[in-house]
Amino acid sequence: MRIWFTSAARRGTVALAVAAGLALGVAGCGSGGDDKKPDTSASASKSSGGSDPSAQEGQSDEPLAELKGSNGLLLQLTSAQRDSGGFITVNGDLKNDGDKSLVIPSALSGNETEIIKNGPSLGGATLVDSKSKKRYYVLRDTDGRPLTTTGFTTIKAGDSLAVFMQFPAPPSSTTEVSFELPTFSVATIKISG
Repeated sequence: MRIWFTSAARRGTVALAVAAGLALGVAGCGSGGDDKKPDTSASASKSSGGSDPSAQEGQSDEPLAELKGSNGLLLQLTSAQRDSGGFITVNGDLKNDGDKSLVIPSALSGNETEIIKNGPSLGGATLVDSKSKKRYYVLRDTDGRPLTTTGFTTIKAGDSLAVFMQFPAPPSSTTEVSFELPTFSVATIKISG
């Protein structure tokens, strides 16, 4: 009787473990009906080893603004999308229009110690809402890392790097803001969404 009880208990434990594994597998494969999950993944850039957004939704062929920087750097802003979570994501392309490789200026990271200690980034970017007289800085995660493209150091001549920056959203009545990035010209951009 004792052998029968032990083997029955083992079979029950195995059956329970298999059922739990199948339930987790089915739950993981289901969409859950939430097709509007934010895309926060980043992939390595082939040209300079940084991170960039894997999808830049809301972009058109015509950039929102084109900012000229030092030594032939050009920043084309392609979208400024407001989301329901109270953020604005600005997407664009950082290009080297020069004839030689460029080291990305450290000034693009800004001058805040918390951001600088996390390496090269676009952490110095700001949005200025003149109407409300407020300046919005790049958001940071709980470890102080800026929510922007990071880790790039150089761009080869003629290459470009897809970039993004996330900011807190100004009031919904604000539809235009000034975009500022150290060493680049200032541009007014329209917010969509």
